[in-house]
Amino acid sequence: MAMKMTHAGDPRAELMSSVGDISGIKIFNNWILVAVYKRPEKTLGGIILTDNTRKEDEYQGKVGLVLKKGPLAFVDDDKVSFNGQDVELGEWIAFRVSDGWSLEVNGVICRMLQDVQIRLGLPSPDVIL
Repeated sequence: MAMKMTHAGDPRAELMSSVGDISGIKIFNNWILVAVYKRPEKTLGGIILTDNTRKEDEYQGKVGLVLKKGPLAFVDDDKVSFNGQDVELGEWIAFRVSDGWSLEVNGVICRMLQDVQIRLGLPSPDVIL
């Protein structure tokens, strides 16, 4: 069950601010750069998450924010038809933990995912756990 979290600010704006200027980063082919969402320390119900629990989001987090896309992301080819599905920059998405390549961009934990590895588009990062 998802936990609604208490956010001091907009989590999208906070992640975008934390990652900073990425205008010089080029994403190739059908790859997508995603910042991994790390839950804040307190739920709406008042439960305080331990530092270890929150640290685990860096390794086991399934939700991220789309930062950049390669020019071939969500473009139909002879193997895959997306039927018009796509993700937008700044959109929350979900992915399988074992998919993608983990890296840090300007100190922010990110994943490089191929377009076919994105499983869901989400209205908020707290929808799934």
